[in-house]
Amino acid sequence: MSTLEQSGTTAASDTQTPDVVVVGAGTAGCYAAATVASEGYDVVVLERKSREEAGHIACGDALKGADAFPDVIPKSQIEAAFTNTDVDHGRFEIPQEDTVLDIPVPGELAVIDRWEYGRRIIEGAVDAGAAFHYDTVVTDVIQDEEGRVTGVSARRKGEPVTYEAEVVVDAGGSLSLLQDKVDFDGSTFDTNVNYTHFCSAYREIVHVNEPVEWHDALVFKPTEVAAGYLWYFPRTETEINVGLGFQMTEEPMELVDDLKRDLRNRAEFQGAEVEDKLGAALPTRRPYDSAVHPGYVAVGDAAGHVNPTTGGGIAGAAYAANYAGEQIVQALEAGDASEEILWRYNERVMDHFGARYAALDVYNILSTAIDTDELMGLLAAMPGEKLAEALYSGSTNIGPALILESLLKSRGHWGTIWTLYKTKRRADDLLDHYERYPSHPGRLPEWQAERDELMESVYATTGADPKY
Repeated sequence: MSTLEQSGTTAASDTQTPDVVVVGAGTAGCYAAATVASEGYDVVVLERKSREEAGHIACGDALKGADAFPDVIPKSQIEAAFTNTDVDHGRFEIPQEDTVLDIPVPGELAVIDRWEYGRRIIEGAVDAGAAFHYDTVVTDVIQDEEGRVTGVSARRKGEPVTYEAEVVVDAGGSLSLLQDKVDFDGSTFDTNVNYTHFCSAYREIVHVNEPVEWHDALVFKPTEVAAGYLWYFPRTETEINVGLGFQMTEEPMELVDDLKRDLRNRAEFQGAEVEDKLGAALPTRRPYDSAVHPGYVAVGDAAGHVNPTTGGGIAGAAYAANYAGEQIVQALEAGDASEEILWRYNERVMDHFGARYAALDVYNILSTAIDTDELMGLLAAMPGEKLAEALYSGSTNIGPALILESLLKSRGHWGTIWTLYKTKRRADDLLDHYERYPSHPGRLPEWQAERDELMESVYATTGADPKY
């Protein structure tokens, strides 16, 4: 194996030959790179940003499951980026119902400095042996005559360079360019992806003059226009990640103006100063049915590894990348990066969180078919612990007792509550099906056909337009 310098100076040749090339230095890219590099293989991470800007990513900064990350980058490596570990619940502001609803959030929760976290996971991947090539923009994907991905073409500091590798890891984020370039004919890689499966979001880091009273909560609020949502996540008592987003199935929002309008109406933000502004797209969809192709693996946002009801994706990306990296190591040891060898990665994702996220997507689908006021009335009527189960576990015990309790609180949203009850049953059916995810790519088409029949019942129950 050749040694690739962390300094990133271009070699005399314009062709690099690592064992694995990873595109993107976010959570998924760093954890995948660290996993493979820690086994002694040459790994290069390609990052379009400069060394100074790398890790600077638009994010809500909330991290659920902060106590459970893959060990390949030790938690001690990233803990300094945890700026608020006192948050322990969500706070839903529902103006339509003149209600504030507090719900518990299971598991360890933290708000982080995302840029500092980004720097630290890059350091962790470097410590594991990965090299980073900054200022590098991937322009194309290379495939052989049989369709196997064998590398990427890029421009590094403006100069053309080719990276040939046994495996390419796509950690390029939402709507990844690489997936527009790969010919996936002959494999099961999920190509049923379009812009309506994503949310457009914008966030600012705002410093306020006095500590906010909700410094121990993640605050959510519906927007006044379109089917959007606002968030207020306290990094500290006086440094707040504020942002908003909307589903791309809806009419576009004026993100910056709508955020400013809400900030002006909140007393705690009078005289506040804005430090940083960023926007991004993020998946609000089920995980990819398959994220592997010969010589190619997608991870993180590039494979839909995000909770579709909350947008949370850091922990999922870390674990998915770790699973992908471990399977890539097996492929390298066997000298076989076929779809069959890489398939176990899909299984582990579905077993850990993919099935649950697919069930949660049913509630995301329901939200597109319900009027905003109806949806807010439903949230106000549900007990907080049951809402928490629905948001984070993919299922909740919505039985007759809960229906009666919600009806008594609902002020007329009875039809919506009944629809929720039926939707919950469809989500449970889907969860059961995903827990029977196939152990071989040859069995995927039959599994997909059965899943699509279940989805038809989801659309019929919710009244939503088909999402996939």
